[in-house]
Amino acid sequence: MTGILYALVPMLAWGSIGFISNKIGGTPNQQTFGLTLGAVVFASVVYMIVRPELTVMTWLYGIIGGMLWAVGQNGQFSAMQYMGVSVANPLSSGSQLVIGSLIGVLAFQEWTKPIQFILGTIALIFLLVGFYFSSKQDKDKSASQDSQPRDFKKGFQALTTSTLGYVSYTVFFNNIVNLDPMSAILPMSFGMVLGAAMFMKFQVNFEPVVLKNSIVGIMWGFGNIFMLLAAAEAGLAIAFSFSQLGAIISIIGGIVILGEKKTKKEMVWVLLGVSCFIIGAVLLGIVKSY
Repeated sequence: MTGILYALVPMLAWGSIGFISNKIGGTPNQQTFGLTLGAVVFASVVYMIVRPELTVMTWLYGIIGGMLWAVGQNGQFSAMQYMGVSVANPLSSGSQLVIGSLIGVLAFQEWTKPIQFILGTIALIFLLVGFYFSSKQDKDKSASQDSQPRDFKKGFQALTTSTLGYVSYTVFFNNIVNLDPMSAILPMSFGMVLGAAMFMKFQVNFEPVVLKNSIVGIMWGFGNIFMLLAAAEAGLAIAFSFSQLGAIISIIGGIVILGEKKTKKEMVWVLLGVSCFIIGAVLLGIVKSY
């Protein structure tokens, strides 16, 4: 029970980042930079409490991983502005799960048992169906029914960049290097800031909208810590599956907090798409437990 309660924290924290940051405002570059500043503050506090060993390789790998993460997050923020939080976030989570799983299977032979291939294939099918319905638009929707202009072509381009960044970050940490998460969090946060600064061509500033976005960086840090606690208490399968439920939080926040309007058809499609994402994520979590 304790592990499940821990797992609810990353679900709420990570699922809220998109709509809270968009409510605060700013460009994707400002949002990314602000988030990374908050992540550095959080990681510094964790380091002072835990005092993990930091080697040269930990710093090197952590910074590389943080820069890859910044590419993923910047692309995700861009996709949110083009497509809306309630559409971009579920698509982002789903695309990471699909591409990440395929790389794990094809490049690193993560599935070795028949039951893993059966459940994994079913999971990927659910995720692809979720893709379709989460992005499906009502052709009868009038311009006045939308709260802001949408550009799905640019949104999918940003989502592609985001997925490449996030998947590279995940594969790098999970399959290429083996770092203690508590040791890597501080070097990674510095890599995140460096990556965010690169998007701003190192012309960084600390204007109010950037500093306000640091709040979501602290939320991100809390999600990371509780993800580790959940994995330790209830296992990675439970922690992984629950963290994917953040897509529900994103949809609710996008519609209720940001006022993203949807027709009745679109509401049904989005709910169906997210349901497929959740089923697919849970099945992938079960696959990981074998």
